[in-house]
Amino acid sequence: MTERLRRHRRTKIIATLGPASATPEMLAQLFVAGADVFRLNFSHGSHDDHAARIGMIRALEKKFGRPIGILADVQGPKLRVGQFQSGRVSLQAGQQFTLDMNAAPGDTRRVCLPHPEILGAAEIGSMLLLDDGKLRLRVLRKREDHLLTEVLNGGVLSDRKGVNIPDVVLPIPALTAKDIADLNFVLPLGIDYIGLSFVQRPEDVAQAKALAGGRAMVMAKLEKPQALENLEEILRLADAVMVARGDLGVELPPEDVPIAQKQIIRAAQQRGMPVVVATQMLESMISAPAPTRAEASDVATAVYDGADAVMLSAESAAGQYPREAVNMMDRIIARVERDADWRRGIDAKRPAPERSSADAIAAAAVQVAHTIGAQAIVALTESGSTALRVAREKPDCPVLGLTTTTPVARRLALVWGVHAAMTVQVHSMTEAVAQAVKITRLEGFAKKGEEIVVVAGVPFGQPGTTNALRVVSI
Repeated sequence: MTERLRRHRRTKIIATLGPASATPEMLAQLFVAGADVFRLNFSHGSHDDHAARIGMIRALEKKFGRPIGILADVQGPKLRVGQFQSGRVSLQAGQQFTLDMNAAPGDTRRVCLPHPEILGAAEIGSMLLLDDGKLRLRVLRKREDHLLTEVLNGGVLSDRKGVNIPDVVLPIPALTAKDIADLNFVLPLGIDYIGLSFVQRPEDVAQAKALAGGRAMVMAKLEKPQALENLEEILRLADAVMVARGDLGVELPPEDVPIAQKQIIRAAQQRGMPVVVATQMLESMISAPAPTRAEASDVATAVYDGADAVMLSAESAAGQYPREAVNMMDRIIARVERDADWRRGIDAKRPAPERSSADAIAAAAVQVAHTIGAQAIVALTESGSTALRVAREKPDCPVLGLTTTTPVARRLALVWGVHAAMTVQVHSMTEAVAQAVKITRLEGFAKKGEEIVVVAGVPFGQPGTTNALRVVSI
């Protein structure tokens, strides 16, 4: 491994793949530019498309000798109105409008809402948001087969536009039949994270984890207000979390979204759980070679907050400048992480260690590394938990996560500050130190005469036993 491909930043980058980035050549450009994890969006593309992209990612991984994470983001329930006789209608503020179960094409007085769950869950006074919140309706009357509403914010409504109902828990599972079919197809191909949409309750996460069966980690996408109300219970079950600001920004007032972002990041950091900030981060770069100043500040804010990763969506999937978007995100992150205020803020937000020997060792490793000016903390990790514990402490030196298991290395590609690498199975601390020294030098983290801190669990090969710390001079 050459030092050229080592990331000189802590915060990771997720790039979504799509028509603009579906060739081996562009994939390699995105990886070199800074992408650490690739996202497959199952709202678009066929199974064959996604299988081909997984094949290209794994070929790229082999070429560069670096573990690369794959996030399979399932679509989740899509709630939409039916169709109109003329394809679209114009609704005026103050008028009444009916949503019903009649499949006949709609007009300016009514349209089909083919979701009995919404009709059943809505109450008088409930708000319905149509077309990403552009139109707002309030329920005046409820019947078994229809809702009579008043239009609060009017506008043009066209066929099959989306419906959001922010103040009601809908009795709809997060995984649809399509999602289950997609996961049954993609899980055997070797993905690392499942992006779970439409999470409202902890039961949604439990269902996805049961389906995954340990083959992939479950990343709960928080895009509904109900998820925020159940945040602690959801985080207790999830393996990672995403601040999905697209739908969250529809269902929450815009001024509440930044607060929710900070709340979610803080709660995830407390648990040592990877947290991703996503949606509209560099959106203008879909069609422009440079972002707006506001977008650059938005990415920087997520980095200052301590997010593990920031994500590109259409910018890398369908935009005109996918490589430039990744490169710009890499540059913004690197610049922020050179700022002394960033380091002070990260240190100030560091959560207190939990009352366990594993957390005590991780916290001690970070303190020792800082005191002696160590070049890296090397975490030998069977399940990934040792590296996660060290990363939770946000050390001021890199974390080298060594594992014997390829899926664990790929999952660590998402984690703040962790450079994952493969190692052989060791049976003693002496062997562990020898491997740590060898790989630290090979990966370009330290040279002769410099020091590293080695953290491991004894007995070796047993997950979740972080209990040993050693200072080593190269």
